[in-house]
Amino acid sequence: MLIQVVHSHPLVDSYNHALFRTIVETLEHRHEVIATDLYREEFSPAMTEGERRSYYQGPYAEDAVARLVGFLRRADGIIFCFPHWWFSMPAMLKGYFDRVWAPGTAFAHETGGGRIKPLLTNIRLFGVVTTYGSPWWLTRIVMQDPGRKVLFRALKPMCGPHVESFYLAHYDMDRSTPASRIAFADRVRARIAGL
Repeated sequence: MLIQVVHSHPLVDSYNHALFRTIVETLEHRHEVIATDLYREEFSPAMTEGERRSYYQGPYAEDAVARLVGFLRRADGIIFCFPHWWFSMPAMLKGYFDRVWAPGTAFAHETGGGRIKPLLTNIRLFGVVTTYGSPWWLTRIVMQDPGRKVLFRALKPMCGPHVESFYLAHYDMDRSTPASRIAFADRVRARIAGL
């Protein structure tokens, strides 16, 4: 499989970046990998005026993100690796979805705000490896995990009905220990090795 790994964290010495490297290195044993590190690539998350104007009155002006659009259209699988900040994805990753998962690539829609048709039927694997500063009960029960809902209720459906998925989360990073971080990295490595 050709699997794209999309990473969003500003620090290369972060635990999250170590998870990204673990995913990429584990995948490379059995798959072709496109490692996409949005910060190191200096991706601009801000949608341009031309992109927004063409969003509903296509064709979408994808020239500035054509390379990333090409990866998405070619990939058999995609894995996102990022931290949750304020119970949501970083602005860099949100901008990636705004600009790259656009009409004509991720979906087609009827004019006038009608139905959306998924177009990423080439994607057979949709995975998430993430971290939260908060404990699981605050994220899942109190806040009802809004970041996970966006990923699995809005974005994953663009991949079609039969996509395999997984969601691995390390909660309570603010009080994590070396042992908890090692255990989670081992869990990630094992899940990725099984793909």
